[in-house]
Amino acid sequence: MKNRTINFTPGPSQLYFTVEDHAKAAFKEGIPSLSHRSKQFEALYREVTVGLRALLGVPDNFHVLFTGSATEIWERIIQNLVERKSLHLVNGSFSKRFFEVAVQLNRNSEKIEAEPGTGFKGPVTVGDDVELIALTHNETSTGVSMPLSLVAALRKQYPDMLIAVDAVSSLPYPDFDYQSVDTVFFSVQKGFGLPAGLGVWLVNERCLAKANKLLNNNFSIGSYHTLPSLVQFESKFQTPETPNVLGIYLLGKVIGDMLRTGIHRIRKDTEYKAAILYQELNAHGIIKPFVKDTELQSKTVIVAESGAATKALSEQLLANGLQPGDGYGPGKATQLRFANFPTHAKEHFELLCDVIKQCQ
Repeated sequence: MKNRTINFTPGPSQLYFTVEDHAKAAFKEGIPSLSHRSKQFEALYREVTVGLRALLGVPDNFHVLFTGSATEIWERIIQNLVERKSLHLVNGSFSKRFFEVAVQLNRNSEKIEAEPGTGFKGPVTVGDDVELIALTHNETSTGVSMPLSLVAALRKQYPDMLIAVDAVSSLPYPDFDYQSVDTVFFSVQKGFGLPAGLGVWLVNERCLAKANKLLNNNFSIGSYHTLPSLVQFESKFQTPETPNVLGIYLLGKVIGDMLRTGIHRIRKDTEYKAAILYQELNAHGIIKPFVKDTELQSKTVIVAESGAATKALSEQLLANGLQPGDGYGPGKATQLRFANFPTHAKEHFELLCDVIKQCQ
């Protein structure tokens, strides 16, 4: 019997509802053993690139690259794009980890850290020696989101600095202005509803120029997954090493499904589901939104401050076939997190709200 529990964990999250059928088709077509040097793989890579550009509005001056995970991309960004210093706006555990990766790679990086449950929306002062500003658009641990107006303001104020955006738990929802950013990245086990094991790295020509400059100055920028190497192989719709071919295939199929649904509808549905859950939490006598500032409340990862009711609420949700995500870090025992990704139907959220209402 199939497990009918709806998984609201922010990642790995609920599989997109078409993935099982696509996986069956992939095995029939021999995709898992497909050579990454074959014409069939090149056609697959091309299909995913075209689809992703159409879905997210990615311009032609951005390269579409594949890695093992978004966590790997943290490291690749620092290695390839930062010689001395990056600045990290930290609004939770994952943005802090991005900063820690830079420190571990011996960069003289700095962070500006917000209080738990808060984030950034006003002006940010950046030192002249900063090469790259690292932003986390949606902090998976706290449910804090970053207004896109802040990203645009940083680009306007610091046009010569590279801007990197972690969009791991927000895409495909946000409508990024790609003129305001230089690199955006995500992994597929969240908003795209796929099994884990694939990162997608979008980078523009400014990033490639910086990596080549460091390389030409005999600065170590890594090994097989240097940015110039990834881009060189991308020009042939290939990868430097054997990639997660099945993951790339499934991503292409889900992107096709999302294109048929339409990104406008996906975004509107995301906003509707977030609105009714926040409304329920605001009206509840015990359980409240962890993020109080409505401008900073994530639409894709909603964190509930449930305090002493956490265990009872979790058990009640599970009894109704709804798997909540545990709180993260300091909030592990007193919070629950709810993913709001395209695979989560409006009916799932309406049921979720009904069950939360019963827990008083």
